[in-house]
Amino acid sequence: MIEASTGTVLLAKNEEQSFSPASLAKLMTMDLVFGSLKKGEITLDTEYPVSEYAWRTGGAPSRTATMFAVLKSRIRVEDLIKGVAIQGANDGCIILAEGMSGSEGNFAAAMTRRAEVLGMAKTVFGNSTGLPDGKSKVSARDLVTLAIDLQQSYPEYYHYFAHPDFEWNRIFQRNRNPLLGLGLGADGLATGFAEGEGYSIVASAERDGKRLFLALGGTASDKERTEEAKRILEWGQTAFEDRQLFADEEIVGAASVYGGQAGKVDLVARGAVSVYIPVSNPDRLSARIVYRWPLMAPVAADAEAGTLVISAGGRVLREVPLYTAHGVEQGSLTSRAVDALLELGESLFFSWLWDKAEPT
Repeated sequence: MIEASTGTVLLAKNEEQSFSPASLAKLMTMDLVFGSLKKGEITLDTEYPVSEYAWRTGGAPSRTATMFAVLKSRIRVEDLIKGVAIQGANDGCIILAEGMSGSEGNFAAAMTRRAEVLGMAKTVFGNSTGLPDGKSKVSARDLVTLAIDLQQSYPEYYHYFAHPDFEWNRIFQRNRNPLLGLGLGADGLATGFAEGEGYSIVASAERDGKRLFLALGGTASDKERTEEAKRILEWGQTAFEDRQLFADEEIVGAASVYGGQAGKVDLVARGAVSVYIPVSNPDRLSARIVYRWPLMAPVAADAEAGTLVISAGGRVLREVPLYTAHGVEQGSLTSRAVDALLELGESLFFSWLWDKAEPT
């Protein structure tokens, strides 16, 4: 679970473990559709045909989550979005995939490429629906990354996830998200179930100006999934407070510079640096600056130069990019020569320490 405004990780357990996405794969299907809408490649009124494959695999004959699309009919993109976002419709996913990419296989490859762009390192998609294929894998961390992208990159389309119901082909269905209407401020996103791996959910809730993103998997029943997700979100909304560590443009630290007119450069973050910490019994906060040592002159101003890693209780809360507060020009020939000797000496020293640490 992550708090949106600071990016603070409030809860993490087995967050890198891979599991089958099941219907949570549909979130990436929506990400690609929203992206195409935003780029003007398609519109909400674009129509796609219902193929026999889409009808048999995800429609009424499949006995899976469906919007009951009629074979050989044509359906608007907006209606397909509603079917997927509200009902988790497998036929809607396949119709969109075939219409946008020519085949579901091509669309699944695009889903995986998009996951790579978003930094979802543990994620692979084999289809647009999450139906069992033996290939698709995600992690809880990756799913939160995807949820954040959907909410922050596509606010004009994100609202579809919160619609209470949708009717198509004279069949009325309610939203499958069990957290809507529970007083949590929940407004998306999706649920899933995979045989042998249990029930899962990706959710987002905003209350009192605080937005949380949660990915949860491995629960034994849909009832347990709802209760556990509700408990965790309520805990996140009430048990933490915002603490500012650095103001906007405040100097966070410095990085060593070799061959420059100055031996170091100050580092700052873009915007204030805050974290959410427990209201009672907070763990001791610690922070360290990570950068590729040493920086070589000339160093440009406002260049990304490192990362501030903030931790509590041995757990990383958030990582913040750091930028140079000013530039450092290249130094004189003499100063560069001295720095080169210092760099060589320090490199040999650390290499010796490494060798001494190696087992014999």
